[in-house]
Amino acid sequence: MDVDKIYDYAKSRFDHARNKQILREKYQAKLVFAYGGGMWKAGPELINILNIAKGNESIVIEDLYNNPIRVNAKEMLELSTMHWQEQMNGWLNEYEENNKER
Repeated sequence: MDVDKIYDYAKSRFDHARNKQILREKYQAKLVFAYGGGMWKAGPELINILNIAKGNESIVIEDLYNNPIRVNAKEMLELSTMHWQEQMNGWLNEYEENNKER
C-alpha cells in the first residue's frame, strides 16, 4: 500500500468514528423530555421503573435534577416508551445511512 491509500483509509475510519459519536450525542440529548414538573431521560432504566409501578395510580421518582416528583406511572410509561422508541428509530435510520456512505 502506498502512503496515500493508508492515509485515506485512516481518515475515513476516523471520520466514521467521529460521526458515530456525534450521532450518539445528538440522540442522547433528544431523549430528555419534560413531564409532571420534572425533566426525564427516556431509557431502559426509567421504563423499567415505570413498568414495575404501572399498577399504581401515582408514584414518586427522582428526575434528572434529583428532585422527587409525583407522577402517574401508567401515563408516564406510555409517554417515555413512545419517546424512547421514536428516538431509537431515528438514531438507527441515521446510523444505517452513515454506514452506507462508508
